[in-house]
Amino acid sequence: MNSVQFTQVPHHAGSVRLFLVVVGMWAVVAMMGPCVWALEGQVRIHDPSTIVECGGKFYTYGTGGTCLVSDNGWSWRRGVTPSHRGMAPDIIRLGNRYCQYISSNPGGQPHSQILLISSKSLDPESPDYEWEDGGIVNSTDGVEFCNGIDPGLFLDPTDGKLWMTFGSYFGTIRIVELDPQTGKRIDDTFTNIAINCEASIIIYHGGWYYLLATHGSCCRGADSGYHIRVGRSKEVTGPYVDHMGIDMLLGGGKLFVGSGGRVIGPGHFGLIDEGDGVQKFSCHYEADLDRGGASVMDIRPLLWRDGWPVAGENCKEGTYEIESVRTGTALELAVEGVPVGGRRLRGRGGPGEISGGIGSVIPPQDVAEVSQNWPSGNVDVRMANYMCQAQQKWTLTPVAEAGGTFGSPYFKITIAGTDRTLAVDEDAELVALPVFTGEPEQLWRLDRLADGTWRIMPKVASILDEPLALSAIGGSFATLSKFDPTRDKYRWLLKEP
Repeated sequence: MNSVQFTQVPHHAGSVRLFLVVVGMWAVVAMMGPCVWALEGQVRIHDPSTIVECGGKFYTYGTGGTCLVSDNGWSWRRGVTPSHRGMAPDIIRLGNRYCQYISSNPGGQPHSQILLISSKSLDPESPDYEWEDGGIVNSTDGVEFCNGIDPGLFLDPTDGKLWMTFGSYFGTIRIVELDPQTGKRIDDTFTNIAINCEASIIIYHGGWYYLLATHGSCCRGADSGYHIRVGRSKEVTGPYVDHMGIDMLLGGGKLFVGSGGRVIGPGHFGLIDEGDGVQKFSCHYEADLDRGGASVMDIRPLLWRDGWPVAGENCKEGTYEIESVRTGTALELAVEGVPVGGRRLRGRGGPGEISGGIGSVIPPQDVAEVSQNWPSGNVDVRMANYMCQAQQKWTLTPVAEAGGTFGSPYFKITIAGTDRTLAVDEDAELVALPVFTGEPEQLWRLDRLADGTWRIMPKVASILDEPLALSAIGGSFATLSKFDPTRDKYRWLLKEP
């Protein structure tokens, strides 16, 4: 990992002050249309916690007491501020309670404290909604080499032990063990595991513990240098080293995600594990240039490569070949195909050819021309070798106000240049309809799997209650069946034609 100088701008020296200024800007930003690929609704937040589920809804909390709530992980709205507010909270469910850890610098940095509040419910309409004060869980005296803020909670899946990391640029990142029954520290011992970073959190994968931490300056809008780096260890208490073997206590750390496109300064990693091999992560950007430079939350796929986490990209609108990983064949409309450029005549040169050389460029097929003989009603869907033909090119388009899932809207999938729509019929089989009408059976979710391939699922399949996924059977048939993350027949590639 690249080392970072200890002269980094401290995270929270004035972050609350800046947060209040940003809040004042939100009324103006709210009038702007959302970025096409941003989450929908109210997503302005700084230092978001890990997202947790309660009563079928999803919640996250940020600096200043900001609460965001969603019914589906795609469309978000403002929630109710909890009883205590501070900086960079994290939240975790322990037993029947939701424990939120909130940090502050009551005596100025690096004097710090982390407060615990808990509630049986996160829904203000529930009779179980009541934040109870659990007291101070951790503090630093302003002299020791640690600014004890930015808590990150980790419940070890291997043994059930509960851990908390904390710290910011004034010194080290530390890890301490907590009692999973009370949420409090077990004793006064701690271990230093990183330096010159903040907003740290641990995840577990494939026998390794991974420490993800935010580096760089923050709270300066589009001038913020925030980015997330990672190290790994066989022990939860470290040492955490990067892909070059450099300890994070020496400034190491492999780059996980940095600025890109129209967003600047990603920080505050939060794991979202949807099961079946589908993982995503939440973060915030210090500045979204399409939302007036506001600090906003995002959700992206979490991929894995060579034993390291990789920040993936959500599906984008466009035209693709949809190819099966298992068979190498492509999804297509079950119609008679026409060779690109027309059929070759026996005894003559092919389309565009000239004697002794290379002819003119053959353009893509005009779907309006080649589709004249296609049936006008419903058409079956099958698999075939990809040959650049019009019935093999699918356009993915996000559907406005149709909802979505974590980080992604629902899409319609149509033959490019037409309104012929991939759908699920009454027998839970694939069919292409003449037009898109917006019914749930015509909406699709696309999830990035850990290896970068895609899982494609209909929003609903009318005759079955369990979720189904697009599956390749042999080289020429596609169907829907219950997703199995161990089988390649459920994995698809989206290739630009």
